Amino acid sequence: MKYSLQNIILEIHNKEEKILSQSKRFIDEAYEMTLYLQDLLFSVKKLITEEGFSNDSEEIHFFRTIKPQILGKLIYYNKVYRIETTCPVSNGKMYYSFFSTQLAILKRDYSEHLCNSDFYRYYRSGRTDRDETYFRRGNINYHDGLNSIVFEIDPTYSTFFDYKVARIISNELLYSYLLTKISPDENPDVILQNSESTKDIFWTDSKNALIELVYALYASGAISHGKIGIRKISLMFQILFRIPLGDLHHAFHRMKTRTGSRTAFLDQLKISLEDYMDKDL
Repeated sequence: MKYSLQNIILEIHNKEEKILSQSKRFIDEAYEMTLYLQDLLFSVKKLITEEGFSNDSEEIHFFRTIKPQILGKLIYYNKVYRIETTCPVSNGKMYYSFFSTQLAILKRDYSEHLCNSDFYRYYRSGRTDRDETYFRRGNINYHDGLNSIVFEIDPTYSTFFDYKVARIISNELLYSYLLTKISPDENPDVILQNSESTKDIFWTDSKNALIELVYALYASGAISHGKIGIRKISLMFQILFRIPLGDLHHAFHRMKTRTGSRTAFLDQLKISLEDYMDKDL
């Protein structure tokens, strides 16, 4: 099949990188990614309709892994866009109250519809013994009392449980996004607007390069003997270089699934330093 998992992840990652490099507002990024992922979802559906699957394993792999990657991020970006277009504009009490309410809604949805289900435990444990039932089309058991959304899905392009996996993915991304919004001491937006001491210092590489550096310093324990959290390290760099890094965990997830080197910036740092050393010889 043309759309392998790695191709899907790479395609989405490249689109996110392109938008991020344009320094757009997160609300604009969310809107553009929503349109892009919706088109991608339809394109893959057309391919599945025309070519089908070569065997049962390919079908299971698609509905367990590939499609939820697209749909999960589509749900996430669409939700972020809706939140960003309705939230208070200031960073005062109403702002944080709004995002705290959104987080409470997410937690309630997680408790009521995800974490207590047999499927959630099955998926989280990494089991595969019921994949034939969960991730092949035509196996929906209405005796299970499934959510009413099951009646709205296209049975030729969904097993229903691919949607459940997508919800798990989107909820994890949304959780990280909301945590950043409701933590004043970890949200650099206001600080960046008021900082004058570093106004002549800028980060001129990509945001992902800086995030890669932040995670490397955190993982190595090079700052404060490893006793400082990833968010505080990132906040320090965001203030210094006057650059908002957005959702760190989302960016790190994209790094882990890169093709080629997953530490491209650190690799380039090493090469640049060695070249500089050689010049001084």
